[in-house]
Amino acid sequence: MSTDSTADATVGSPSSARVLVDSRNRLGECALWCERDKVLYWTDIDNARLFRWRLYDGSVTDWPMPEPLASFALCDTPGWLLLGLASGTALFDLSTGRVGPLIPVEAEEPRTRINDGRCDPQGRFVFGMFNPHGAAVGGYYRVNGLSREALRIEQLPLPPAVIGNSLCFSPDGGTLYYTDSPQRLIWALDYHADGRLGERRVHIRIEGYDVEPDGAAIDTEGGLWSALWGAGAVARFDTQGRETHRLALPASQPTCPVFGGPDLDRLWVTTARKDREHEPLAGAVFELDPQGFRGLPPHRFALR
Repeated sequence: MSTDSTADATVGSPSSARVLVDSRNRLGECALWCERDKVLYWTDIDNARLFRWRLYDGSVTDWPMPEPLASFALCDTPGWLLLGLASGTALFDLSTGRVGPLIPVEAEEPRTRINDGRCDPQGRFVFGMFNPHGAAVGGYYRVNGLSREALRIEQLPLPPAVIGNSLCFSPDGGTLYYTDSPQRLIWALDYHADGRLGERRVHIRIEGYDVEPDGAAIDTEGGLWSALWGAGAVARFDTQGRETHRLALPASQPTCPVFGGPDLDRLWVTTARKDREHEPLAGAVFELDPQGFRGLPPHRFALR
């Protein structure tokens, strides 16, 4: 079921959003909270940098990447990340800053790069591709961690996309949500532990001129929180696809929400400064009050 109704949504004001880090990212993305270390990670794709903010002292560390970093995952092995770099996936050692061997993705298609991704409950990284030239040629993929030296990538049987985005899983892991952003539809499909996919169905329709769904997060009640690129807001949709809340931001290009904090009761949102330099706070990471909703710890990439 889907709906475009916002009549009952709670609309916040930009003044309720607090700047967590004034990072001025050109294309901030992939906010990911590590509940073990109490740190927030995110990336600035266009500037090829990975960032980390520590809860207890507010310090920020960043690492240069060998190419644009669009998404990543925490690993079940402490001190490691799985990187979704522009041309492929690789492991990253946080203690040394070393990027491991690159496993290419769509090497035969020079127009695309890796885009949004999240781990499933089984510890596999699921991601989509992005084509800045506008043709729907990018696939969706899943990475299995055979070992630190071997990653296996499989293409998923989903239609090609322009901007594969909004990948996230229901609390029980049985539903995968995703979008091709320009279509303004967020789909849902049954997701099985053995890797099989069900038939996709429209879950949410995004309305509004020049508004597209970007990154997404799931709360404990199964609500989907979508960063609405172009609308300067994050909207929550219930399990029936109905919009229930909308929280405004003082930046028109939000990119990715994530629940964080010791109780997973804060909502942090990355934004983009690209083409919005006239907005003073564009590119910052913001903190919002998610109106009593809480999130879930992230699934981690399994290194076997």
